[in-house]
Amino acid sequence: MSVQLRPSQALRLWQQVCLAEVRGKAPDLTERQLAILLTIYLDPPPHTVRGLAEKLDVSKPVITRALDTMGALKLVSRHRDPSDRRNVLIKRTVEGALFVERFGDVVVARSAELPL
Repeated sequence: MSVQLRPSQALRLWQQVCLAEVRGKAPDLTERQLAILLTIYLDPPPHTVRGLAEKLDVSKPVITRALDTMGALKLVSRHRDPSDRRNVLIKRTVEGALFVERFGDVVVARSAELPL
């Protein structure tokens, strides 16, 4: 099922979601951090720093800095891959799953408020 939005509606939705996030009590993530987090939670694992860097077309240090912040917030955790110690596996956490679920609820709630 596809939802058809005019550009102005899509922008209004994104504005309302951003405003809800800024006003709320949840951690205030950057757009890059949010893109990484949603990739980790919506795409099937395993996730690695290298794989995320390739998918987002950024450097590994960019991913590492974002993961440092999200790790401190307990939204993700990092572990060495036991089969290849050069790889760092990114794991989901309960706190991160709850954050993503709540974020989805915000998007749904704000989309219901869009004028037709």
